[in-house]
Amino acid sequence: MSGKMVAAVESGGTKMVAALSRGPGEIIAHEKIPTTTPKETIYRLVEFFDREQSVHGKAEALAIGTFGPADLEVGSATYGFITSTPKPDWSQTDLLGPLREAFGGIPVVFETDVNAALFGEATWGAAKGFKHSAYFTVGTGIGGSLIVDGSLVHGSGHPEMGHMRVTKHPNDNFGGVCSFHGDCLEGLASGPAIEKRWGKKAEELPADHPAWVLEAYYLAQACVNVLTITPVEKIILGGGVMHQEQLLAMVRQEVIRLVNGYLKLQDAGELVVLPQLGDHAGILGCVALGQI
Repeated sequence: MSGKMVAAVESGGTKMVAALSRGPGEIIAHEKIPTTTPKETIYRLVEFFDREQSVHGKAEALAIGTFGPADLEVGSATYGFITSTPKPDWSQTDLLGPLREAFGGIPVVFETDVNAALFGEATWGAAKGFKHSAYFTVGTGIGGSLIVDGSLVHGSGHPEMGHMRVTKHPNDNFGGVCSFHGDCLEGLASGPAIEKRWGKKAEELPADHPAWVLEAYYLAQACVNVLTITPVEKIILGGGVMHQEQLLAMVRQEVIRLVNGYLKLQDAGELVVLPQLGDHAGILGCVALGQI
């Protein structure tokens, strides 16, 4: 077996993914739970783990990767809380506390969902063997994560790369959807931004739709911004919006154009990649964190 069994939760604004797992290829139990009210959602998570542990045995650690912002500082009065999120009803929600109580005294890890995804990719996926890497998840929101010298970057909080400022495309007069900043990266390039701008969900738009030119423009800026801060060796783009097959190549091309020869880039096809763990990056990242 790959390692100890971890109770893993990938907490998203639309759904929660809960699993018992020992690593890739060993996801023992798995369920998607809609993110409704905190009380109902947490109850269903506890119910899932109670049921599955009665069949498969007790988890040896609990690891949560959550949407944010969240308080990751161990010892803080609000450690384990989701803090100032735009998700209705979830601001100042204690996510970790009720789950930790349900599991008793096992070790716990509380991280952001995108930090977990990057850690999973660094352990078992596209960033394995690299000291410096970044991850953007592009979906209901946009989250970002950095690993520098092999360690996830934390500071007074965690990187809020999804809310970086970007330059508007000359053909884009959309005001953005971020309730805090309007036209930040998330406000312009998240799934809800695409739907609000064009009146259709991303998956309903054809490959030649002008939406993808704008999307590549904004995501490439995010990649270049990261490259100018720390010389990452891999930038991984995940999340539902990246399921558009043509989008990755468009972002790579735009990265080269924006850099304009200033940085010594490796081949863009090797630098900007999709997650090797696919949609399991977040949940497997929680497993990897729980096995430390």
